Amino acid sequence: MRKLTFNYLRVSTKIQNTERQLVNVPCDRQFIDKASGKSRERPALEAMLSFADSGDHINVHSIDRLARNLKDLRQLIDEINKKGCTIQFHKENLTFSGEASPFQDLMLNMLGAVAEFERAIINERRLEGIAKARDKGVQFGRKADLDRYDKINELLATGLSLRAVAKELSCGLSTVQRAKAKRNNLLNETS
Repeated sequence: MRKLTFNYLRVSTKIQNTERQLVNVPCDRQFIDKASGKSRERPALEAMLSFADSGDHINVHSIDRLARNLKDLRQLIDEINKKGCTIQFHKENLTFSGEASPFQDLMLNMLGAVAEFERAIINERRLEGIAKARDKGVQFGRKADLDRYDKINELLATGLSLRAVAKELSCGLSTVQRAKAKRNNLLNETS
């Protein structure tokens, strides 16, 4: 039976780093995802799960690094244990090897629910912040390139088709359509 040790690290964005996770925890191979924990579909996680085999040990810094909802957390731990692997969460000091332990099951459910709750609170605060910013007049998204819109409308006025203008200016058809709509909206406002 082989016995390899893997470290799984995850951060939510590409600008974050994993330096605080699994410091001084030796491993044979490290898997790092820079993706949200709300989805199970993460390249490094999938690679680790397909590579893991009976007798292997997986280290994870904390429960919320593996999953952000209880359903995914339980499924992942079950999948890892069914392969004959153990998984250890260092921050919570919990190890799951597939052997039933009522205390560990209770702790997993409680801590998994806390991680899920934390994610919901973060999302709620994010939405509140966006709503307040909109109330203050903050515009989201990329700003319109008004010079380009002027050029688009000049070319449209010559009789060129929408596609021909897009090709001429090396821009998307949707950009030309937005410029035309903006011109029409301005014309309607002044009439």
